[in-house]
Amino acid sequence: MNPINSLVIEGNLVRDAIVKETQNGNYVSNFSIAVNRSVKTHNGEVHKEVSFFDVETWEDLAKDMSKKGTRGTRIRMVGRIKQNRWTGSDGKNYSRINIIADHIEFISQKKNENSEDVIPEHIANEVEVKEEVIAF
Repeated sequence: MNPINSLVIEGNLVRDAIVKETQNGNYVSNFSIAVNRSVKTHNGEVHKEVSFFDVETWEDLAKDMSKKGTRGTRIRMVGRIKQNRWTGSDGKNYSRINIIADHIEFISQKKNENSEDVIPEHIANEVEVKEEVIAF
């Protein structure tokens, strides 16, 4: 029996999904989602935080992302966490955590002016250039 490795995340796509075909003819899609959260501090102030997650899908889900996976689209997904490890050309060991989505729901975009689900432009642009790779 495998240990449990399952998660549910709902958020907005940071940029359009990238879909590629592998040498074996399989389809893979990569994208990032932003998840907004408000936390009330002990003194009653509301602190807003945004977390960004890299996601990968395969085959039919990847094809769906090529059609519907545009920047700002709200999705709810079920998936698992995967850790990739490698040794860089500098000889250091590196690690990166990705989410592999097994199920994706596209959620309608009924937004009002008070919605917290909009990705601020300066944050979305900043995320596109940031790569979080952990050396150990």
